[in-house]
Amino acid sequence: MTTSAVELRGIEKRFPGVIANHDVNLQIAPGTVHALVGENGAGKSTLMKILYGVQKPDAGTITINGETVEFSTPSDAIAQGIGMVFQHFMLADNLTVLENVVLGAEKLHGTGAKARAEVRAISDRFGFGLDPDVLVESLGVAARQRLEILKVLYRGAKIIILDEPTAVLVPQEVDALFANLNGLKEQGHTLLFISHKLDEVLAVADAITVMRRGTTVGDPDPSSVTKRQLAELMVGTELPSPATDESTVTDVVQLSVEQLTMIDEFGRTILDGIDLQIHRGEVVGIAGVEGNGQTELVEGILAMRPTQGTVRLGGDDMSGWATRKRRAAGVGYIPEDRHRHGLLLDSPLWENRILGHAYEEVAVKRGWINRGGARQDSERIVDQYDVRTPGIDTMARALSGGNQQKFIVGRELSGEPSLLIAAHPTRGVDVGAQAAIWDQIKEARRAGLAVLLISADLDELIGLSDRIEVILRGRLVGTFDPRTVTPQDLGEAMTGGQEEA
Repeated sequence: MTTSAVELRGIEKRFPGVIANHDVNLQIAPGTVHALVGENGAGKSTLMKILYGVQKPDAGTITINGETVEFSTPSDAIAQGIGMVFQHFMLADNLTVLENVVLGAEKLHGTGAKARAEVRAISDRFGFGLDPDVLVESLGVAARQRLEILKVLYRGAKIIILDEPTAVLVPQEVDALFANLNGLKEQGHTLLFISHKLDEVLAVADAITVMRRGTTVGDPDPSSVTKRQLAELMVGTELPSPATDESTVTDVVQLSVEQLTMIDEFGRTILDGIDLQIHRGEVVGIAGVEGNGQTELVEGILAMRPTQGTVRLGGDDMSGWATRKRRAAGVGYIPEDRHRHGLLLDSPLWENRILGHAYEEVAVKRGWINRGGARQDSERIVDQYDVRTPGIDTMARALSGGNQQKFIVGRELSGEPSLLIAAHPTRGVDVGAQAAIWDQIKEARRAGLAVLLISADLDELIGLSDRIEVILRGRLVGTFDPRTVTPQDLGEAMTGGQEEA
């Protein structure tokens, strides 16, 4: 019988008021892709941090290639041949590919010609196509993903943990990543693949372990288990679908953008004459490979960056207004990065209720923080949006990603906005939280809200949108009907595969 590459037995981990892991058992065969699935808060991240030496378990054993080990730091895990690729990339944009790879690993091959040769050799061996001298800021999302994998291979990893590696990739990039993973597997690497996307898990995994409420609940066979059965194991209920009901689109134009153009500080045109209308009761989805102007479109509409062109909300021309005035006029905003732009992680939930809403009396009264109003409204959001938290004095950091996101959605739909800009509203959240967020957006749409939805999840775009626009190199290049379009059609338009005027 082959020795397992990784074996976790009886792992326990407690935090104040929370049991993150209890009696977790996981066995990973060498040279396989082993998927770990479960909703947010199921304990997957804690378990991975234990395996990567970020946290120490309170009980249980870790065995690597038949040898029982104890990790105090990630360096101990790296020494045992374990590497981790985090969901949020850990890259320095202002450094080159080579500099990012050798950072912190200078002792291995130095920082010069030997290191460069090693980076090239790994890139060539696995078909990553990365040039050591290119600045990371010029790389697309898929290339950054490959760079993160190259970093752990450079450090000698034979066991690689991938946390939500496809969260920001289009279907064609996912296929390319899976080809890379199969290449790694054929060269004897063992891969632990954490994901919420069940169809991808079934496509790539040789084995699956399901976690629910902090413990492992089953190891279904990927060759026979269905998506529905997996979802039921994960959440105890059936898989939700983003499909919207009947159309609620009205004749009233709520957002009108004309010839919106943005030039960056280097004189490059990032947005090129965008024309866009969204009616009340309409969800317009924006599909595009990350880095093609989606972020800038949002920042332009919110006046976070200077633009040329006209932006109207209802009958008002907002073009000369500052961000705060636009928000106060009824623009809700779910940012794409909840940690950087959506929350103060080390502040309690009730303080996060005020964030970006200082124009509301419930948050600020006569220039002073309305502590009572903010606390009361935070309680309402927690209750109405099913935010699972010990209380509103809990720090935002302590909540799982899905619960952080539900709180942001609740906050942004407070005060009855007339336009909601939702950038990746369900990125990195589990099927349960996903369903809750979809329901809230559908409910608001029925009540006449206009929604601009930006998402890398094409099924979500197709399911929620009344119309889909594709953005490529800062221009809108195609309009699609969600009732007839396929993810493959969108993927092709997003990558310029069918350059249509």
